[in-house]
Order: sequence, then structure tokens, then C-alpha cells
Amino acid sequence: MTKIVNHWIGGKTAEGASGTYGPVTDPATGEVTTKVAFAGVEEVDAAVAAAKDAFATWGQSSLAQRTSILFKFRALLDGHRDEIAALITAEHGKVHSDALGEVARGLEIVDLACGITVQLKGELSTQVATGVDVAAIRQPLGVVAGITPFNFPAMVPMWMFPLAIACGNTFVLKPSEKDPSAALKLAELLAEAGLPDGVFNVVHGDKVAVDRLLEHPDVKAVSFVGSTPIARYIHTTASAHGKRVQALGGAKNHMLVLPDADLDAAADAAVSAAYGSAGERCMAISAVVAVGSIGDELVQRIRERAEKIKIGPGTDPTSEMGPLITKVHRDKVAAYVTGAAEEGAEVVLDGTGYTVEGHEGGHWIGISLLDKVPTSAKAYQDEIFGPVLSVLRVDTYEDGVALINASPYGNGTAIFTRDGGAARRFQLEIEAGMVGVNVPIPVPVGYHSFGGWKDSLFGDHHIYGNDGTHFYTRGKVVTTRWPDPSDTPAGVDLGFPRNH
Repeated sequence: MTKIVNHWIGGKTAEGASGTYGPVTDPATGEVTTKVAFAGVEEVDAAVAAAKDAFATWGQSSLAQRTSILFKFRALLDGHRDEIAALITAEHGKVHSDALGEVARGLEIVDLACGITVQLKGELSTQVATGVDVAAIRQPLGVVAGITPFNFPAMVPMWMFPLAIACGNTFVLKPSEKDPSAALKLAELLAEAGLPDGVFNVVHGDKVAVDRLLEHPDVKAVSFVGSTPIARYIHTTASAHGKRVQALGGAKNHMLVLPDADLDAAADAAVSAAYGSAGERCMAISAVVAVGSIGDELVQRIRERAEKIKIGPGTDPTSEMGPLITKVHRDKVAAYVTGAAEEGAEVVLDGTGYTVEGHEGGHWIGISLLDKVPTSAKAYQDEIFGPVLSVLRVDTYEDGVALINASPYGNGTAIFTRDGGAARRFQLEIEAGMVGVNVPIPVPVGYHSFGGWKDSLFGDHHIYGNDGTHFYTRGKVVTTRWPDPSDTPAGVDLGFPRNH
């Protein structure tokens, strides 16, 4: 019997009323295992209405109440991490260890939210004038929405809603329709932790649901993570409807390898960062820029490591890489490899013919490695979002920096070198929001913020960290003057001396 995933509105499961459902496949077999209800306008409106009603009390709740619930949620999340990881593997396809890592990184932001009392401390200046004080405080926005991608169905929502609700907002999540079950499990755990009905809601769907959230007058802010074209659309549309927006887009992350680098460490990092989670992550390294004469040796070391990666179902504990999310996406990724030679690249490893015995219907693709890739090639220019690594050759450090900075994306980048001076120059000269020095995937810890530059971010705020707290609150400055008790009209004596 096919499983059905419904919405979560007002603290309980809400069956789909639109009559429209989408398929969810097991990427390892290609079989449809689940149907997910797609929300129409009325269901989105119901979720927003539930969130608005809940905000009337949640927005006024004490910080102690909010953090108490979040601490309970954290404990439940920790206790159910294997179950959540299994849901991720079943619908996304990533191996269990990758799925567990995703839950762990989401927990980091829950930890941050549990300490929101520190983040929300205001400021006070006394005696700015005689008897006048000025205070700065932060207050919640109201109903906020999150629209999240398929590649991290638990982590990316947790980059958003823990901080949002800790700050006193209520939340409507529209997760990816490709792997929706993890989001529903998070909703159930929040309810079990004691979160009041309506504070957290989940609606599944497609563009109909997204557009309604973007235009709904009661939604005050929208957070998004996904591809650059959609991020640009989200930002433009939601901004036009007067909303605060943080829209994180795509990436083409480069790793610059200098001639003095530890080539074994660089090769290990390139393989891990390019092929982990089958390359379906916005912080994957998809382009290695080799400087000087080290290119041939570096490519050989990458090849040796890549050929040893075991690809198989995510449920197999020996698998190191799983399938891609859908057949359509798998075929799109494969096309970049099959067309690479024609565009001037050297195909070192071609994984397009890979399959897994007993799982022939799965969305399989093997490891692909392209060398001497020209910047004009589609495999270089586009965000592939799959296990394809391009190697480019440059003569000097300056050439490498110029090549990276010419990219329209500026999400993350890394340099591998033993030279501290070169690393210092790189972190100052490179045009990207997150930089790694001998670290291939520089995803910041929870108390720093995540976000790119250029076409990788639309809006002023990065996600989580201090930027997350600021995004989900509004600043207010209060200037106060109280009469001194000694200035009380004659006839009332409060015991204050009058010789001041």
C-alpha cells in the first residue's frame, strides 16, 4: 500500500483537500513508495491562518517558555536521529552516515535557538540627556515562511524554524515535494515537545503553494534555499509583496590548489567535497583549480581515490555514495559528462553507465572526473548538482583568483596551501561568502552565519547565526523620560531630598 504524506496544520495532520498528489520515489529502486498531498490556495491560507492565530499568544510568550520547549525538542530530535536519517535515505537516497550528519548539523541550530535569550538581549543607554534613557529591543515579525530544497530535507528547515520560533514568530514550512517525510516527523516531535498548536505548520506542494506564500499578506518574511533562478524569483516576488526575504541560491564552488600544497590532503578533500552526498549539496566542490605543474599529479591522486568509492543503496552500511534523487536529475547530470569531450574537456572518469546489480531501476550514476576543462564548457559554467568534478589548469595564483572571481556564483571556496601569506591574500581577495583554508567545505558552525555573494544570495541577510536572529526580528528603539520623584508637585512628599 502506498504511503500518503499529508500536511500539518494547527498542531495536527491535515489531509490533502486539493485532490492533487505528487509521487515520491525510492531513488535506489526507482519505485514510487509515497504520494504527497499538494496544497491548494485554501490549504496554504489555512496554515497561515493557524500560524497567525498562534502568534497572538506565542509572540507574547516568555523566553523561558520558548527555550524550555526547544530543549525538549532537542532531546527528542537527538533520540530520533536514526529514524529521521532513515526517512531521509528512503526518499533522498543518501547513505545513512550522510543522513545522520545532516541531522547533527541541524541540531547545531537547535542548540543556538535554545540559547536565544543571549541573542535577544537589547541595549540600554542611560542619561543620554537629563533624565532620558534610550533602549534598543528586538521583537518578532509574526508569521514567517520557509521554502526548502530536496538535498537536505531535515537540516535546511532546521536552519530556519528553530530560530524563527525561538524569536517569537510562528512558522509555515513548504518542504521539497521530492522527500517530504522528514519535515512531517519534525512537526510531530515539536508537538510532542509541547509546542502550541499553530506555531509550526507544514504544507506540501508545488508552485501553487509557493506563490501563495509569497503573496499572502499575513506572511511577513520568507526564507529560501535552492537554485539561483528560483532564488531570484522568490526574492523578486516576495519583495514586491512587501516581505523581508533571504533567498540562498546556487553555487559553483572552487578549490584552488597551490604548488606547495599537501597533494594527498588536497586529493582527499577534493574527493570528499565533490562526491559526498553524490554531489547534491550547494557547498560541494565542483571545480578544482590546479596551479602550475601539479595538475597531472593531483588529477591522478584524485582518480585513484575516486575509483575506490563504493556506490550502492543508502540502506547498505558499506555504501559510501547513493543514487541521485530522480531519474530526470540523473539524466541531466549525465548529459554534462557525455558532452564534455566535445566541449574540449578530457574525460578521466565517466560514471554515466554505472548501475547496481539488483537495483537496476535506481537513479544511479558513477563518479565522473573531467580534466583540462575550459571555462566555456557547460560542465564548468552550470551548477551540475551531481558527482562530477571538473579540474581546470592555471599558471599562477593570480590567474586562479581571477578565474574564480569571474564566476557569477560566490557561495563557498577553498584554498589548499602551506603558505600562510598566500592563504591570507586569498581570504581577502576572493569574492565569496564562505572561505576555507585547507578546509574543502567551509560551512560555518551554527553561531556564525551561512551565505554567499553574487548570484548565490538574494537579500541582505545570511542564514542562521546572528544574521538569522536579526532576520526573524525587528529592531525598535525606545526613548524614555520619567519625572524624578523629587519633582512631584508640592504636597506629596516621597522622602527624596530636594537639594539635587
